[in-house]
Amino acid sequence: MILVREAARLMVEENVTQFLDAKKLAAKRLFGKPLKNLPSNKEVADAVYQMNHLLDSEVLDQQLFEMRKVAIEVMGALKDFSPRLIGSVSTGRICESSDIDIHVFVDHIESLLIFLDHLGWQYENTLVTIQQNGRLNDYHHVYLWFDYPIELSVYPTLEIRQNSLSSIDGKPIKRLSLTRVKELVVLKQ
Repeated sequence: MILVREAARLMVEENVTQFLDAKKLAAKRLFGKPLKNLPSNKEVADAVYQMNHLLDSEVLDQQLFEMRKVAIEVMGALKDFSPRLIGSVSTGRICESSDIDIHVFVDHIESLLIFLDHLGWQYENTLVTIQQNGRLNDYHHVYLWFDYPIELSVYPTLEIRQNSLSSIDGKPIKRLSLTRVKELVVLKQ
């Protein structure tokens, strides 16, 4: 349990962004060596959530509301790419450093990039290798800068019917449509 708390503290207070990095650093700091049996991402995520909400739940609730409004704006502009909100902004389990994660679906990355250029949005496009079902796949990630950072994960159009597994709890990632995100914002007002 002490390892979970330290990994969560590193993510909250020292802005360590990756669960594995936080767990390894926590093990090294606490025990002076790497450990083979590390806690799950879910255990650390739950501790991060508890820590954040003990510190400043009203501020985080307002930030979540604002982040969802930005997500609605971006998803509305990208409606032709079937955007789906995922991650902490969709679940409501944000921390101060959370970004907005959106899946978009297009067969040719150039179509999306030309569209972003047309909108006049500044972005950075990178290729990320992700392991899925025992295979390595390359996907484009496009980073946008609004009031909050936004990460667009770009998938082929047919993959909208496939659900990837979450690295946090191992369950299928829940993708929220624009309509569903709007419903969440209306409920909060």
